[in-house]
Amino acid sequence: MTSDNHRIDAQPGFVLHAYPYLETSLVVEAFTRDFGRVPLVAKGAKRPRSAMRGLLLAFQPLLLNWGGKSELRTLHKAEWQGGLAPLQGTSLICGFYLNELLVRLLHRNDPHEQLFVYYQETLEALGSQKDTIPILRRFEQRMLRELGYALTLDRDVESGKPTEPQQNYSYEIERGPVAWDENRPGRGLPLQGKTLLDMQQGDYSATTTRQQSKALMRYILNHYLGGQPLHTRQLLKDLQQL
Repeated sequence: MTSDNHRIDAQPGFVLHAYPYLETSLVVEAFTRDFGRVPLVAKGAKRPRSAMRGLLLAFQPLLLNWGGKSELRTLHKAEWQGGLAPLQGTSLICGFYLNELLVRLLHRNDPHEQLFVYYQETLEALGSQKDTIPILRRFEQRMLRELGYALTLDRDVESGKPTEPQQNYSYEIERGPVAWDENRPGRGLPLQGKTLLDMQQGDYSATTTRQQSKALMRYILNHYLGGQPLHTRQLLKDLQQL
């Protein structure tokens, strides 16, 4: 960072989303290490000879230089850093799912340095591992924790008792698991204690855990997304991956 408060140099970042702006430019929603989600206008980036034309792509680690006083800052330079395997197939769609979550849930100019680290680690995992389910579930949990919505998994929030693997629970939004009671249906999402404990340990080897954790994360994220559907989730659903 330079001494000019309105100019930022060599800031690590990723492109979450980009869309056309005027005839030759792009608006880039960038996720940066120290500044969170930042909107940047890349002037002339659509021109054939633009130095940034082939750089402003998703899942590419970049160093970004920008400046300006308005909410929409001007991107001056982008440098590719390399080091990440390209995403393909289902992993590529999963990457776009992560990006859509971050665009929808992160406030602009709200730094989340640890979430930035998790995001980069998750991209690395998607590029090297075939089983995407554990990768997505772990990122979702970490993201919610960093945003102040940490999940309670290891105890009954009403009784305070530890979660029992053979007990059935109802997971209530913004509270946590409560022992299942047939006299209070409709208060939350039913699931097994073993699922909660497996999620706490990051163990997604059991089929029931994979199915119920998917339903739980969809249930919770839908709440924070205001019920607005995610486009990439539908693609993943079609592939039976989310």
